[in-house]
Amino acid sequence: MNDEKDFLAKEPLGKLLMRLALPTVAAQLINMLYNIVDRMYIGHIPKDGALALTGVGVCMPLIMIVSAFAALVGNGGAPRASIFMGKGEKEKAEKTLGNCFVVQLIISAALTVILLLWNRNMLLAFGASSNTIEYATQYMNIYSIGTIFVQLTLGMNAFITAQGFAKTGMLSVLIGAVVNIILDPIFIFGLKMGVRGAALATIISQACSCIWILTFLFGKKTTLRIKKENMGLKKEIILPCLALGSSMFIMQSSESVISVCFNSSLLKYGGDIAVGAMTILTSVMQFAMLPLQGVGQGAQPIISYNYGAGNKERVKGAFWLLLKSSLVYSTLLWGLVMLFPQAFAAMFTSDAALITFTKDALRIYMASMLLFGIQIACQMTFMSIGNAKASIIVAVMRKFILLLPLIYIVPHIWTANQTMAVYLAEPIADFLAVTFTAVLFYFQFRRVLTEMERRKSKQN
Repeated sequence: MNDEKDFLAKEPLGKLLMRLALPTVAAQLINMLYNIVDRMYIGHIPKDGALALTGVGVCMPLIMIVSAFAALVGNGGAPRASIFMGKGEKEKAEKTLGNCFVVQLIISAALTVILLLWNRNMLLAFGASSNTIEYATQYMNIYSIGTIFVQLTLGMNAFITAQGFAKTGMLSVLIGAVVNIILDPIFIFGLKMGVRGAALATIISQACSCIWILTFLFGKKTTLRIKKENMGLKKEIILPCLALGSSMFIMQSSESVISVCFNSSLLKYGGDIAVGAMTILTSVMQFAMLPLQGVGQGAQPIISYNYGAGNKERVKGAFWLLLKSSLVYSTLLWGLVMLFPQAFAAMFTSDAALITFTKDALRIYMASMLLFGIQIACQMTFMSIGNAKASIIVAVMRKFILLLPLIYIVPHIWTANQTMAVYLAEPIADFLAVTFTAVLFYFQFRRVLTEMERRKSKQN
């Protein structure tokens, strides 16, 4: 067992989760500020704010795809590195880190070229109208240049957290967020760059985070270090990482596909105001999802390390603690959204008509959010124990099998208000998905715990 990380096996679970989860939750909340602060400032641009906000909202599918590729590599490689550390196989853990670093560089280069050449065509296909396309292309033309910084920041930071350096991982994000918050008003309003200024502020801030992360992972303070000798790609190292990360990739890339479907349906039934409202709804949803993922990321090193070390009771205990914590947060935020939807809408726009429209849409769209704690806890645990197959099944079920068809089916059932019917597809799909995930997890997790017990008995 790796003595450097022995605290993951010995420290009391409650104290340990608090120690690791608080920085990761803070990191996710701070990370959320990148795009949300942009949208807040953009939504309050004089005269053009509402249309500019809608235009940037149309960019979200492309931004989600960039994040999804980072998750494919980072969220797949990091748990495997933790499992290797739990087994005392540091060399394999470092090879995993090195291979994932190289793959992210390759993906970044490919995405940059694609986004620079074809972003306008994709944005038009994704729901941009003649009124919003110019704002959307202005934002994406600049954002595309910073793709490599986004990739490495999101993907490599997962390896910092996976080692138990939660505070360092939080600082990675904090540095970028502070820079973004400072630069946004300067570029958007001071230099009168509008949406271009928001995009420029974002890529500069991501570059600052990226430099911090790489300095740490190439330096002497990290347990796992990026080394030249580990950069040669080996299929036996990288393919299992990509398989495990594919569930998060599907989750995040499907968000992109779903966003396109939502935007096209909403443009059909409700026009630009409905698409603008969707930008706000997805922003509020981030308030729910990202901190939940932060709690899950805090628990991941604990579950992965102890799974690798064969500590059944700590794996079980960490999951239950994760589930309770996640449910408390999701229920609390759900209550706030239901009680004060107008306050959430007003954060992103000063347009009275858009606020009124969004208020009603928000209550419908977020109706099942209190159950998200179950979904995230189960899915993050699947990933932490290396169960790629179950993670993929859960991700595909929620988005492609349930939500995607419902976006088009529900408006034909609730014909009295087809715009609101589009939003209603989300809570229906979420309720069904959580039920499916919980049942699948119950049987899969019992089997894993039984196998761990059997393995331990053989060793003794």
